[in-house]
Amino acid sequence: MRPIDRPLNKSIKIISNFRRRRKRSGRKSMFFLPSYVLGPLVFLVLCWFIGWQIVHQSDWQNSLNQVAHAITGPLQWKLWLVIALMPVNWGIEARKWQLALTPIGGIPFKDALRAIFTGTTMASFTPNRMGEYLGRILYIKEGRRLKAISLTIVGSIAQLIVTLILGIGGLIYIRYGLSPAQIRTSFPLSAGIDFLLASVSLLFLGLTLVYFRLSWVARLLIRIPWTRKYAGYLKVLENFGPAILLRILFLSFGRYLVFIVQYSLVFPVFGVSLGFGQVWGGMSVVFLVMAVVPTFTFLTELGLRWGASIQVLELFSPNMVGIFAASFAIWLINLIIPALIGSLLILSIKLFKSR
Repeated sequence: MRPIDRPLNKSIKIISNFRRRRKRSGRKSMFFLPSYVLGPLVFLVLCWFIGWQIVHQSDWQNSLNQVAHAITGPLQWKLWLVIALMPVNWGIEARKWQLALTPIGGIPFKDALRAIFTGTTMASFTPNRMGEYLGRILYIKEGRRLKAISLTIVGSIAQLIVTLILGIGGLIYIRYGLSPAQIRTSFPLSAGIDFLLASVSLLFLGLTLVYFRLSWVARLLIRIPWTRKYAGYLKVLENFGPAILLRILFLSFGRYLVFIVQYSLVFPVFGVSLGFGQVWGGMSVVFLVMAVVPTFTFLTELGLRWGASIQVLELFSPNMVGIFAASFAIWLINLIIPALIGSLLILSIKLFKSR
């Protein structure tokens, strides 16, 4: 778990104390204005941030030109289908989070979907997308927010388990499905691929054991002296049974499948000829790299996505510009559009209004 409980706890206490003081005073405060200003401000900053990041990437002009041409090209229907799958992707994530919140009373699906989009916005400006937790819990009632963080991590673990096991499959596909000459000349991790396989396999086994023994892990952590003060947040993990954990894991796999289908659709649009098995094997390794390598906001995520895609997919296709363009299109559709939607939804979060 990431050490974010303390700063989030302080932030929530500050907001709660402000609201109590304002309610006692009975006066309207000028501080309600941020709830109307913050959304458009984040929207504008994010737009500038996207533009700045794009122009600092190599070969960005060709990528944008191919993206523009794809919109009007003969295969444009595939691109529109990828866009149509974006709400499916985030809808699955919202359902996952809705299930994870069951131990504290749950949340309506509509609010869960809003929280997912808002969390995506908050993640845009934080290392390793840590702000996603803060964005989501803004839709949770006070008194249950820190418990919701622990429950949110359950969904993240499930998605990571799926990424690890399919990433292992992708590494095996590259290790044994390609000729030694291809691996030596094109794949920079060839010398350590066996070590990587062993390491990821151990991580997968350990994480899977923790995931299906959450109640046991929670009881164990509560007994440790320095974690007892978090006992109230950890005890909610004891309420997860195998059935709900399997449902969350199944939804995580469904979301992963949506990603693979999106890439399978978008690559031909930009002239990258890959079979479904090559897309599955290659992108599973790319997703694995993105899951285990730290990133610092969207500033490095796009670069990592591009770099990993080039290093892996050049094994199957020499069209680097097409790979650039496809990766950019998926990044734009799956992350940037939801983040922009979330920035506008911040307007509806009544943090600074009395109850």
